[in-house]
This record gives sequence, structure tokens and C-alpha cells, in this order.
Amino acid sequence: TAAQLSFWWRAGLMGTRRENVTSSPCIIDESYKYIFLPLCYSFTFVFSLSLNSVVLYRSFRRTKRWNASLIYMVNLASTDLMYGLSLPLLVASYVMRDHWVFGDFMCRLVRFLFYFNLYCSIFFLTCISVHRYLGICHPMRTVTMETKRAVKGTCLVVWAVVFILTSPIFRFAQTGNLTRTNCWDDAIDTEFRIYIPYGIVLHLLGFFVPFTIIAWCYSRVVLTIIRTLRGAVSVTLGPQSSYVRRRHKSIKTIITITLLFALCFFPFHVTRTLFLILRVTKGVECNTMRMVSICYKITRPLASFNAWLNALLYFLTKEKGARCCPAPDPARMMTKGEKRKIFFKKITSHKGNLFIRIICTISFVI
Repeated sequence: TAAQLSFWWRAGLMGTRRENVTSSPCIIDESYKYIFLPLCYSFTFVFSLSLNSVVLYRSFRRTKRWNASLIYMVNLASTDLMYGLSLPLLVASYVMRDHWVFGDFMCRLVRFLFYFNLYCSIFFLTCISVHRYLGICHPMRTVTMETKRAVKGTCLVVWAVVFILTSPIFRFAQTGNLTRTNCWDDAIDTEFRIYIPYGIVLHLLGFFVPFTIIAWCYSRVVLTIIRTLRGAVSVTLGPQSSYVRRRHKSIKTIITITLLFALCFFPFHVTRTLFLILRVTKGVECNTMRMVSICYKITRPLASFNAWLNALLYFLTKEKGARCCPAPDPARMMTKGEKRKIFFKKITSHKGNLFIRIICTISFVI
């Protein structure tokens, strides 16, 4: 089949390195992806487009009330939306059984946008985790370090760094002809060994390093909240107080975010790294290559699901029960600077009671 021949050529079995050709080449049937991937990517496209559009619409209606968290969320929703918009041409290609009819430039552009927005999403999730870590574990530094200007500058740096990190994809990805025109997302056979080091570095810097940062930040946040809760229950608050319940909810939310991040991105990057390495490793058993190839194809949609799960979590973690038309609240009419002055005046009035200051600060940040 075309899927089998495509794998032979891409694995180096029908390329320029004829010495790799054996009498019994490993044939892997990938016909399942022509149904599985279009369905998953179409699902992601619909949900990413709708949910992230709502997030951006609601955010831009309250631009004067933007804080660091919302700025990061707007950038995250923007890149997730663009990621979703890069999927329709891929869906069309898979429906046509890997036949690419949109030209070489669009092939390069779509593959680039796919990974560019994927890693932008990962980097902004990392920024959000660092922001929460600073807000909980180092609250006083947050006021001076995370101004709107600093946060906007951080977002610009993220866009620039990810662009530099993923720009080689625009050079490696291209169309090729086997039985008909295909759009490869890594490199043609003659350049594949050059692509391998870049692909591994991309996975390392684009996912494994950010994942380590996210795991560390959220583990420190959870430990800080747990230590504070123990003191709150034993000193001033009861185990059933609204504050304790909110903090327990915060812990559950953090754990959920971390697990979803790992579920979406970890299997994809592990299997893709193995897939790249095994493709240039001699003596790999056919069953091993077949298993890794199938796992890699199956985990690709998992990475795309994060594009709408981020927006879904945004809605689920919003406070419920707010009235449609609440009565005017004088506190809401204050500027952010006035609120901050009153807040820090209150927490500094608790002289000699560091515990109360920590409680108030965490309540303000979360």
C-alpha cells in the first residue's frame, strides 16, 4: 500500500543508502492513521477554535483589568487558536491518504506552524507555572518583578525564542514524491541524519526542560500551600472553613493541570524521540519499530488535545455563582494600585504575626 511504501522510503529502506536494504524489509501498515488522525485533528480544530475564541473575546472585553495571569492566558489562548487553525490542511492531506496538493511552500508553512504553536503553548504554560510559584512561594517579589511591562516583555521573548527554536522546521519540511506528492514533517531521506540532532535538541529544549520546570514549580506551590494549611487549621481556622476548602481546590487544580500536561505532551515526545533514534539505528527488530511507530502516531493527537484543554480548564476553574448583574461594589471601582496599597497596609498591620501575613498574601495571589 501507499502507507507501507511511504514508511519504507522514510525509514531509509528505499532511499539513497542502498546498503540498508535487506532481503526482508520491515513493512508497517499505517493505513489506520487515515481515519484516526483526521477525526482527532478535526475534533481539536472545532474545540480549539470555539473555546479559545470565547476566552479571547471575554479577555479583550476587560483589557483595563488585565493582570499577569490574564496576559499569559491571552497569549496561551492565541497560540492554541493558531495551532487549531493549522490543522485543516493536515486533515485534508490525511483524508487524501497522504496526498499533498497545496504546494511545497504551504507544506513547509503548515508543518512549521504546527510545531511553532505547539511549543509556544508549552512555553506559556511554563510561564504560568513560574508566575504561580512566585506568587505563592515568593509573594513580595511578585509585586516588583511581575509588572505588566515585565510580563509583556516575557511574552515577546517566548514568541521570539520559540520562533528561533522551530524555524529549522521550515527548512527541513518539504514535499517529496514516492507514488505521489507527500508532505514530510521531518526531512527527506538524504537529509534525515542531519535532522536527527536537531529533532532531539528540539524535544529537549521544547518539552523536557519546560516539563521539569513546571513539575518543580507546582510541587513547591503544593508543598507551600499544604504547610500553610496545617498552620491555618491548628491556629486560626477550622478544617471546614471556606479558606481551607478553596486551598484544597487549588491543590486539586494544580495536580490536574500537571497531569493533563504530562498526559498530552510526555507520550508524544518520548515516542517521537525513540522513533527518530530507531530510524537511524541498525539491527532494530521489525516488531520494535512497528510498536514505536504505532505509539508515535497514536500519541500525536494527544499533544493536540492540549490546545482546547487549556481553555476548558480556564472555564472550569473560574469562580461559580457570580450574579449576572451584581450590585456596585466600591472595592471593584478602585484602581489596581489603590487595591494593592490597601492590601499591603492590611497585611503589614499584623505586627509580629508572620503567619497571618502569609495567609493573606496567598489568599490574594490564588
